Amino acid sequence: MPHHGIGPIRFASYLALAWCGLVVYGSLHPFTGWRDTGVSPIAFLEGGWPRYWTAFDLAANVAVYLPLGFFLTLALSRLPGRLTAAALATLCAGGLSFGLETVQTWLPSRVPSNLDLVCNTLGGLLGALAGKALGPRLFARILALEQRLIAPIPHAELGLTLLGLWLLVPLSPETLLFGAGDLRQMTGLTGAVPFVAESFVLIEASITAFNTLAVGLILRQLCARLLVAYAVVPLFLLLCLIIATLSAAILVSPADALAWLTPGSQLGLTVGTVILALAMALPATPRLMIAALALMAGTVLVNLAPPNPYSAAALAAWRQGHFLNFNGLTRLIATLWPFLTLPFLMLTARRR
Repeated sequence: MPHHGIGPIRFASYLALAWCGLVVYGSLHPFTGWRDTGVSPIAFLEGGWPRYWTAFDLAANVAVYLPLGFFLTLALSRLPGRLTAAALATLCAGGLSFGLETVQTWLPSRVPSNLDLVCNTLGGLLGALAGKALGPRLFARILALEQRLIAPIPHAELGLTLLGLWLLVPLSPETLLFGAGDLRQMTGLTGAVPFVAESFVLIEASITAFNTLAVGLILRQLCARLLVAYAVVPLFLLLCLIIATLSAAILVSPADALAWLTPGSQLGLTVGTVILALAMALPATPRLMIAALALMAGTVLVNLAPPNPYSAAALAAWRQGHFLNFNGLTRLIATLWPFLTLPFLMLTARRR
């Protein structure tokens, strides 16, 4: 029987692809108001120093492309030549930035900048150099970790990538806790259930419980042993709650740091955690079935739920600029995550 598990290069490829998608979305959000201004799409290359800029802007433009260069270098590490992977990764990062800056010419809400292009390319270069320096050691660590912690299942690296994307879901402070798969913003639909305090608590609890169960069982599927799962799964869920807390504190206000801790979310976390603790001990096939059913149930409920009363207040307090684009990015991940994860569960079920 062939051995399945983490392929470090494949894992790096998944991460590079995911990060590239995040960069594209964050650079072109909100994808509205396209128009031809009559300006050459490469006119920004001849522009002078931008009138309005901050050190945060420069650091952010470098930092956003640093992981891309890092992941691309690891993904291309089998290419011949000592510096080939790092050079190609830097070129890809710079090319992506150039393409996005060019496209921003037709977006009135965005301003293409040669300084952004330089900072983005610098970030890709720094990431590529870090990938070149740390790649072999990192691969060795991943392989050692695989033997001890990761189950030999097909597409394990895809599962880890999806769990990494899940960590972006709690970053949207205006959504229900763990509320993923809400398609209504994309489709323009509204909630089918009117807001009633008592029913809203139950709906919120159910959404939280179903997604807690689904995410926990997906992580359990990737754990080599049950004892490992009982240690890792609670820590991962705790990390999600910490992210939700920090997100609300930074993006809204420190006073709203625990705004997610509503009666509904408390009930959902309690029920979901109890069921999860029991379900993790089940054989693999029932675990997968429960995870898929919980994922679908949570997605259906989040699309039926009435508007979150906290949402309007949270959005009103949001800062603009980078945070506005960041909000659009986290919302996209939260919307698509169940629909990306369900095929992974189907692939995982096809054990050989």
